[in-house]
Amino acid sequence: MNTYRQDVSQHDTHSKVIGYLLWIFGFTGAHRFYYGKPVTGTIWFFTFGLLGIGWLIDLFLIPAMDREADLRFTAGPIEYNVAWILLTFLGVFGVHRMYQGKWITGLIYLLTGGLFLVGVLYDFWTLNTQISIRNAERNNGR
Repeated sequence: MNTYRQDVSQHDTHSKVIGYLLWIFGFTGAHRFYYGKPVTGTIWFFTFGLLGIGWLIDLFLIPAMDREADLRFTAGPIEYNVAWILLTFLGVFGVHRMYQGKWITGLIYLLTGGLFLVGVLYDFWTLNTQISIRNAERNNGR
């Protein structure tokens, strides 16, 4: 087995600090999207963190969600934390897509307000997977 691949897979892909910062806005589900839980992130969004109860419980669940995300997603040259910050604060401008090297869709987002916000929602659901695939490709030399 490739030693480099083993080293890369053991890196910390997600940050507890960013997880807790997003938890502050947790009633929107931001921290759950960040840790790769889009279904519960959507539920938190529409129910305000299960009326605040789920939001408070997540204060204690973040370390486990962080460990799970670190094991689940592939580390590499594209940093999850940078991409998530760009998506969260500049998603409608497509900067997070440009950061990943997706220049055409980044420009489309820039010109269409994140493809009329539907694209931004799509990226909240899929950003971790998008980055993991790109990192795997780059780690394998493609």
